Amino acid sequence: MFIFNKKYFYFTVLLFLIEVCIAVFIKDSFIRPFIGDVLVVILIYCFVKAFWNIHSSIVALSVFAFSCTIEILQYFNFVNNLGLRKYKILAVALGSVFDWKDIIAYAIGIITVLWLENRT
Repeated sequence: MFIFNKKYFYFTVLLFLIEVCIAVFIKDSFIRPFIGDVLVVILIYCFVKAFWNIHSSIVALSVFAFSCTIEILQYFNFVNNLGLRKYKILAVALGSVFDWKDIIAYAIGIITVLWLENRT
């Protein structure tokens, strides 16, 4: 079950660097909040596939469920409720504002992953 897949690892590193560049250099209302969310689920997917040999659809649906769970927890202000606001990087990574558009972005990212993995 545990493997090391270089292809997915390289994609993970590349997507991470893109996400960092988006976070640091882009301050707009589309790329940072929407494209960043599309890419983050692809990043998490690639990370899991870099180290575990699990069927693509299981990983994709698990990543989507995880992302939606984090988004729902944002609705309940869990970062503040757990006292995590003082840990800036963690607070930014987990987010603090619920938005339905984020769930749509996650869905687009996962659909993209499934399409790329299953194309013939």
